Order: sequence, then C-alpha cells, then structure tokens
Amino acid sequence: MLKGIAHIAFVVSDMDKSLHFYSNILGFKKIYELPDDSGNPWLIYLKVRDGQFIELFYGGERRYTNANAAGFEHYCFEVDDIYEMSNLLEKNGVLDVKPNQGKDYNFQCWAKDPDGNRIEFMQIDSRSPQNNC
Repeated sequence: MLKGIAHIAFVVSDMDKSLHFYSNILGFKKIYELPDDSGNPWLIYLKVRDGQFIELFYGGERRYTNANAAGFEHYCFEVDDIYEMSNLLEKNGVLDVKPNQGKDYNFQCWAKDPDGNRIEFMQIDSRSPQNNC
C-alpha cells in the first residue's frame, strides 16, 4: 500500500539561506513555488530525485516551543489509494484530517504519530506539478 516517502517539509526562518543550502550546496533543483490564498509567498518545492521532494515553507521563527518554529514540519508517504489509507487510519483511531484535494491537485489525508509528529498521506494526481516535472 505505501509506495515511499514523497517529501519532507520544513518551515524555514530564512528562505534565501535555506535555498542556498538545499539548492546550491546539496544540489536539489527548485521546481516551483506556490503562493498562499492572498498571493504571498507560501512554499517552494525542491526536487531530490524522481518522486522525492523537499518542501520549504516561509515564516518560521527560531523558537522551538511553538508550531511556527523553524525546522521539521511533517513527513509524507505516497499512497496508491488515499481512501483506503484514510479508512485504515480512521479504523485505528489516528486519522486527523479526512481526504481532501490540495492546491497542487493531489489528494491528502493526515495523521500524527505517537509523539505528535504530523504525517501526510498523499495520492499523486496526474495534473500535479510533482507528476509533471
């Protein structure tokens, strides 16, 4: 059922420094950006390899006691069937967000691990930027 880790996401405190590190130093290619609903910078997608990405979100703060802290945000598993996965998560009492379609056309649902780390489960849509890069 699981196909692999699709992306890892970070809320960063300084996008320029983060892009320098991930793109210039590590060599990951910037493939697209998405604005928020108001048109402000929201996230940048970097390609690690076919089917694997790093998401960098704007707006992190260097405080490690709140949800806006710079650093780890969530990890994502790619799945074949978002509804099958959602049903499994719900059956086990760990589903936080039922399936919905994101701005990138992909379907997603969410859960948390026992330590509270957010996990996204994502079914790639044929129209998504991730599928067409």
